Amino acid sequence: MTKHDKIFNSPKTSEESLSPEEAVAAIAAVTAIADSSIEDVDAESLAVILWEFEVFEEYSEDEITEIVDRLIGIAEEEGIGPLFNAAKVSLSDELVLDGFAAGVIVLLDDELAIPKQKQAYLKKLQTALELEDEEAEEIIKEVIAAFKEAEEEEYEDDEDETVVIEDYTQQTYQSPLGNFTVTIPVDPQQGGRIQSQEGVVGFSDDIGTLLRIDYYPFPPEQLEELESVGQEEYLQTILVDKYISQAIFANVPDASVEYAEYLEDTLAGAYYVLVDMPKGSTISKQENNGTAMRLDAYRGLLTFINGEFLYIVSSQHSFLNGETPDSVEEEAEDIKDNILEFVETIEFT
Repeated sequence: MTKHDKIFNSPKTSEESLSPEEAVAAIAAVTAIADSSIEDVDAESLAVILWEFEVFEEYSEDEITEIVDRLIGIAEEEGIGPLFNAAKVSLSDELVLDGFAAGVIVLLDDELAIPKQKQAYLKKLQTALELEDEEAEEIIKEVIAAFKEAEEEEYEDDEDETVVIEDYTQQTYQSPLGNFTVTIPVDPQQGGRIQSQEGVVGFSDDIGTLLRIDYYPFPPEQLEELESVGQEEYLQTILVDKYISQAIFANVPDASVEYAEYLEDTLAGAYYVLVDMPKGSTISKQENNGTAMRLDAYRGLLTFINGEFLYIVSSQHSFLNGETPDSVEEEAEDIKDNILEFVETIEFT
């Protein structure tokens, strides 16, 4: 019996009951396990993927992670065949296509294609869900199109309202929530511009500057978690496992954290990370064929808590005209200094 037969031809069904939404998540979990191994499936990463589904719009990411953890537990105790059968029984007619789409997303490679060695599994999943070839092909096309559209969008919040600085009658930017003001760090003569919406403001120009402030109200109930795990671990989790995972790794497949440091005596405790982003800069260069290619870049990010808000301040070094980076340590230090100089211009209220 092959690994796929153990999934799709198992006579057993888990005794655990699943909601229709959990059934969609179960198909994603089964596919992820079949694609690698149960030990390699990361519940948080899978939750990030599922969070994009409309069926989970009422769920928090933590709630989805708990669901995936539970499903992985079922697979460990009873097997992936019984888990798939439970999912199939619990999947409502309205969510069958979502279930198939969840399997497709898990199998996509970096080129947004289904690798040849994974197509047999996908065909068996299609058959098990009783989908016609045309239905399955349409779902695959829709999933790939959605990912391509996301890749083409600026991950620096394309939907932000862009304000072009025309003069310096306003020397400072004030947060819509009134929690800080900051001196505008870019010059209109160099293409300086501000991209702003509630929760984030970015300053950029035509010579490679990027300074960005993300800010989130810090709920009192988070104090208990902070005190439980400690400030260093708390800030690391927020910055690396949540923010960088969603804002950078999801958009720059080859990005990686190259340097991390807890600054105990800075801003009453801050966590700093340097991310290598191949072809991930916000700046593009024009290729000979007319297409735009993003430059390589390093991104430094610093997170800290001030008053009732958590802040993530970031800066980018894009490599222009064949420029090569310095050592990771030198790049990390230079970008960190740039961020800290910028933070000194912020007046928190």
